[in-house]
Amino acid sequence: MRTAAAACDTLCNPDTQVSAHYLIAEDGCVLNLVPEEMRAWHAGAGQWGDVTDVNSRSIGIELANPGHCPFAASQMDALCDLLDGIRDRWAILPERIIGHSDMAPGRKIDPGARFDWRRLARLGLSVWPSSVADAPSSDMFIPLMRSVGYTADVADEVLLSAFRMRFRPRATGPLCPADMALIADLAERFPVDASPATA
Repeated sequence: MRTAAAACDTLCNPDTQVSAHYLIAEDGCVLNLVPEEMRAWHAGAGQWGDVTDVNSRSIGIELANPGHCPFAASQMDALCDLLDGIRDRWAILPERIIGHSDMAPGRKIDPGARFDWRRLARLGLSVWPSSVADAPSSDMFIPLMRSVGYTADVADEVLLSAFRMRFRPRATGPLCPADMALIADLAERFPVDASPATA
């Protein structure tokens, strides 16, 4: 949605059959739409690790942004504060804080390539990979992606696109050693488990 008002209209309309626990407006205003202990319908079909019903195991946060614009500083500040509280209340590990594009590659693209995942990682609210010295061969791409949580049954190119949107947003072309070096580091340091997720 282009604006928070439009998003709120959609998320609060029972006919749309979509909702979220929180909506963060462009100015950083946080709207609590669904209590955290209740199920919201923000994720739809998707999977992260062993979690096949993401809606029932996650807290959904929507950010008002058309998808191709940078996120306002006040919006990111509000998100970081909100995530910090949610993480403490629910004991959510940083590797379980994901985007919709992670749990439903190809079907969902948010929060998009302009989202500052690196900032979240610096605050311990998400993960960020380092490059390993010896990148594994490209035939390990799918097993390594699965080990960190990407389990969607989609084409390899779609998984690569989802991975790059989050960790290498300016990268193009086929799978390369730089991709493999990053996914290998994530797989070594942050293998996914069955703990709750936030999307």
